[in-house]
Amino acid sequence: MAGPLHGLRVVELAGIGPGPFAAMLLADLGADVVRVDRIGAASPVGADPAGDLLNRGKRSIAVDLKQPAGVQTVLGLAARAHVLTEGWRPGVAERLGVGPDAVLARNPALVYGRMTGWGQDGPLAGTAGHDVDYIAVAGALDPIGPAGGPPQIPVNLIGDFGGGSLYLVVGILAALREAERTGRGQVVDAAIVDGTAHLTTMLHAMRAVGLWEDRRGANLLDGGAPFYAVYETADARHMAVGALEPQFYAELVRRLGLDADPDLPGQFDRDRWPELRGRFAERFATRTRDEWTAHFAGGDACVSPVLTPGEATRDPHLTARGTFVERHGTVQPAPAPRFSATPAGLTTPPPLPGQHSRQILADWGVDDADALLASAAIHDATPMEVR
Repeated sequence: MAGPLHGLRVVELAGIGPGPFAAMLLADLGADVVRVDRIGAASPVGADPAGDLLNRGKRSIAVDLKQPAGVQTVLGLAARAHVLTEGWRPGVAERLGVGPDAVLARNPALVYGRMTGWGQDGPLAGTAGHDVDYIAVAGALDPIGPAGGPPQIPVNLIGDFGGGSLYLVVGILAALREAERTGRGQVVDAAIVDGTAHLTTMLHAMRAVGLWEDRRGANLLDGGAPFYAVYETADARHMAVGALEPQFYAELVRRLGLDADPDLPGQFDRDRWPELRGRFAERFATRTRDEWTAHFAGGDACVSPVLTPGEATRDPHLTARGTFVERHGTVQPAPAPRFSATPAGLTTPPPLPGQHSRQILADWGVDDADALLASAAIHDATPMEVR
């Protein structure tokens, strides 16, 4: 159960959101991730760091980077690592003395992963932002939402974690491959705007050939098509319909009991799409979500219930696959993807800042560990604090 990244050493300079998620993914896959927390840092999800699942599987050392001994500690860890990640604004790591030049001077083969919203350069690089800002500028927010309505915020999944974290991980793994081949490390600049824009590649391809309009609710995959949409049920819940292909569409129409209607609009008769949508909506409004779920079960109509996050943890298919697991008293997503020879697994719960300071210094062979622990530059959480 060591995972495919067993033996990989990662130093994560603590941040919030996409950076921690990327490091969590590396930890899920077996990497030894050491999170460098600020002394006295609070968890972004509340007062209890034990609830921050983005830190599962990691160990924590609490460091004061404003002290020379703290900077030297991080550089010492980086000298023994394969990867270092940070998610601060451009220039912050350099000002603290742990930027790429300083780190790569100690370890030329290291991969230095940088996670930002706007990137390391460009007119917006030095300004603040959040997921909604990045996906807005990247062109990924505008297509989401109903016709005639405003864009709808898709939580922070597309920008922070899709265009950010996953691209940082891909970049790190690619750079590690190059480092193994040449012995040369490098900096990976993972900007959420870049990754999010990259995610829209298919939309740009469709625009180029006239298959996509820059208008919400007017396209095949944005809810504009009646057979790729969401419908309200009798109990004010919803069913998701994705019957794109003709054979799946035929199954949808049959199961809705509309296959014998000679006046039913054709699937791709765009002029009559509003009429077709109305017919579908009328039918879905006659039963509850769970009744429709049972009705469509076992078929290929591509119709699924819209579940809440809590309901998803109890879904029969996801339960059978073990997509969600309970660890350390919390139900949470299991590691993904899956590996046949080196399966990943969840190990330790999210740590308290500084919980493993002494252990990390010993395991990683950092010089003068006792002196560092005796200084104010390193904090080792006491057993009482850990409890």
